[in-house]
Amino acid sequence: MLRRGDPDRGSLLLLITSRGLHVAGLERVLSLDGAYGWRRVGPAESAGSAEMADFLARRERFDEDSWAIELDIAEPERFIAETTASG
Repeated sequence: MLRRGDPDRGSLLLLITSRGLHVAGLERVLSLDGAYGWRRVGPAESAGSAEMADFLARRERFDEDSWAIELDIAEPERFIAETTASG
């Protein structure tokens, strides 16, 4: 858990890593039809810790209630594909 937000509101960010290297960021978003889905956000793959810290600081200024969770996953592209496909 990189950042704890408000328990009842705020955006949800998943920062996907593999063996400690940044792969992608996913944000849970509400679509026009009222369904939730995931979209890629944030720095490009292999971003350094300074870029990630800057991204999280900007997001915190935008949404003080946001949550940021880092997941270190063995097969990150498969996880991303399955997560973004299922909503």
